[in-house]
Amino acid sequence: QVHLVESGGDLVQAGGSLRLSCAAAGGAVSIATMGWYRQAPGKQRDLVARITKDGDTDYVDSVKGRFTISRDKAENTVYLQMNMLKPEDTAVYFCNYIFGEYTFWGQGTRVTVSS
Repeated sequence: QVHLVESGGDLVQAGGSLRLSCAAAGGAVSIATMGWYRQAPGKQRDLVARITKDGDTDYVDSVKGRFTISRDKAENTVYLQMNMLKPEDTAVYFCNYIFGEYTFWGQGTRVTVSS
């Protein structure tokens, strides 16, 4: 069992920045594909960014150039640096851990961007 704890969500004005953290326990972030997803009210949960065990990253088009996913192997934590935030980035952000057939989710952290 891998336990994921997200933090860093907050209320921020448009154009501002936030850094989300996902601390993992029970599994190394370096061997898994780690992803950040978000779910806005009334909408499905969608992938925002992910990083593979090899360090390859990819992003949904709407956040390219603004968001950066990274990981700290020593801290066993994955981050999502979010810059130039927009009101449409408002959502609950979830961390995801995939290793083989196993998938784990965190409880989410809320990001609200005011216009």
